[in-house]
Parts: sequence; structure tokens; C-alpha cells
Amino acid sequence: MNPIFAAALELQDFCGTRGLRFCFIGGLALQRWGEPRLTQDVALTVISGFGREPEYVDQFLSCFTPCIPDAREFALQHRVLFLFSRNAIPLDVALGAMPFEERAVVRASSFAVAEGVSFRTCSAEDLIVFKAFAGRGQDWIDIEGIAVRQCRRLDVHLIWQELMPLLELKKDQHTAPRLRQILEQSVA
Repeated sequence: MNPIFAAALELQDFCGTRGLRFCFIGGLALQRWGEPRLTQDVALTVISGFGREPEYVDQFLSCFTPCIPDAREFALQHRVLFLFSRNAIPLDVALGAMPFEERAVVRASSFAVAEGVSFRTCSAEDLIVFKAFAGRGQDWIDIEGIAVRQCRRLDVHLIWQELMPLLELKKDQHTAPRLRQILEQSVA
């Protein structure tokens, strides 16, 4: 099995056996909705809520090796836990608590990648929101790929409904015009 898929399956099984609410948000979701690209890690959001982060972090650290020194403290401060899978693939576990993250997990669905292997990924719309909010260079390339591949199937209203409150929190005035241009070009 592909090492990334093996690491994702390990992480998904961990969450599933503990009844954790989660979805994949990185390269695995991009495989489903956008232009597939080589990814070197597995990214997942798990809903920890506010106040229960130590419990969640400790559960993950009991089964996975941390990638960085003081991983626990870093995760509690920055809401992301950096781990390694058994096969040494980096795992990025975001501790979700915002209403958007909870709704993204609820909207997540199964994506079959091989016979008998499927992963719970966020929707295309939610992946665009996650990536636009992060706003890194590669995120914009990924957004363009999702917009082109999904074209008229995207629920653009949902994207704006979820993204605008997040941008207001960040006082971000640059992301919306950039995303609007990408979405308009994809349906032109």
C-alpha cells in the first residue's frame, strides 16, 4: 500500500476506534477534489472543542511519536499537533473547535482510494475554505485546481457563507477578491 495511504489509514483507525469526530483536509482531500499532487504528509482536523485539548493531545501522543520537541505544549498553544505515523510519515492533526470546523466534519464523506480502502475527507467547498483561510502559495494553486476540476458543481454560496466570518475574524481584506476571481474564471 502507498505509504501515505497507510499512514492515513492508521490515523483514521485511531480516530474511529475512539469515536473522535474528524476529516482529512490536506492532500488526501485534494486527491478527491482538485488536481492531485505529491504530498508528503497527512493532514486531519479532529474536533476537540475548547477546553478539552489536553485530553485529545494526550490520546494522540500515547500512540504516535511527536515530530517536534515539546509537541504537546506547541499543540496546546497553536492548535496543531505534529506527529509521525508508524511508517515515519508526518501527520498534522489540527484541533478543531470553531463552528466552521464542526460543520466541515459533519459534511465530510467517504472517498474510496482502493479496493476496501476509503478515507473520510472534507467537501470540496470546505477544502477551499480551509485553503483560502490559510492562504499560502501552494494553497492558492490547490484552490485553482479544485475550482477547475469541480467547476459548476461547487456550492459557491456555501463557500462564501463559511469563509467570510473567518476572514472578518482575521481582518483579511485580500483573500475574498482573489478567491472571487478564481471562482469566476472557473465557470467562465
